[in-house]
Amino acid sequence: MTSARTLAAAACAAVLALSVPASAVAAPRSLTPFPDGRPLPTRMADTGGGSQLITARAASLRSTTGTVSWWQRHGSRWHRIGTAPARFGANGLAEGASREQGTSTTPTGLYDLPFAFGLARAPAGTRILYRPVRDTSWWCQDNGSSSYNRWVDPRPRDCAAKEAERLADYPTQYRRALVIGFNYHRPVRGRGAGIFLHVHGRGATAGCVSVPARAMARIVAWVRPAARPHIAIGTDSGRTAVTRY
Repeated sequence: MTSARTLAAAACAAVLALSVPASAVAAPRSLTPFPDGRPLPTRMADTGGGSQLITARAASLRSTTGTVSWWQRHGSRWHRIGTAPARFGANGLAEGASREQGTSTTPTGLYDLPFAFGLARAPAGTRILYRPVRDTSWWCQDNGSSSYNRWVDPRPRDCAAKEAERLADYPTQYRRALVIGFNYHRPVRGRGAGIFLHVHGRGATAGCVSVPARAMARIVAWVRPAARPHIAIGTDSGRTAVTRY
């Protein structure tokens, strides 16, 4: 990929040339705790209506690191099942409703998790739809394609290779991943395509959320479609605070 447009359309797994150095992303920044010691989901405006929730929280829109936690509701109480250091876009985060494609920002908001995929086998106990990545598996990011922001296998003729991502080219990041439902169900051209929760690469992402490989395996095995799992991405405070989604 050599053109400016192509570089702008690069998917979130790609490690950017000016990415944050490894020493800066080794651990998430300390985040201000919420008052009263209440579980985070109880302070949120919406959790998606199900009994499973993933939260991806950053200190500010400029942050490239933060924390991912996954929560299970039993009755009226939320319990944190696990937590892991997270990485976000190389240019931080952006309000999901106004985010633009090619900005290397992670969209804030509350989203469902349509399916999982990976080059590795599905972890034992996986219940969510898990698509194995093959050499012919692509994610289309071509704004002119009828397959915009969709998994395609094989790549259709109206989706240019330079405007798509061959998933097998990212064996580390896409060892296992969950599709985040940002701009997915009714895609708006130019807002962005291929936003995932995936395994850490070498640095910040180009718009996805990433976690260590062990945490990713745990999350994929944990999610249950019947529990209507969602992911909430946001900041510690302000208009993009995770509690507002």
